[in-house]
Amino acid sequence: MNNLPINPLSCATEGAGGPTGTWRSHRPVVDPAKCTGCLLCWIWCPEGVIAKEDRSINYDYCKGCGLCAKECPAHAITMIKEADHE
Repeated sequence: MNNLPINPLSCATEGAGGPTGTWRSHRPVVDPAKCTGCLLCWIWCPEGVIAKEDRSINYDYCKGCGLCAKECPAHAITMIKEADHE
């Protein structure tokens, strides 16, 4: 078996339109007490906005797709309405 590092397919980067986090209607919120550190959220995030080290989320670029919450086996990620966050 090879020991190649696992990395997400994309990284959060500002494009021509600037930060894209304002597009979302829901945001993922991680409950650190439930998180097992399996990194499935980090692997599945299509925007590469979840930090591998501490599972923090870069909300400037998170579009709120919910894949991280759907794939989390520990149910440590909840999608909340953006309006409820403020």
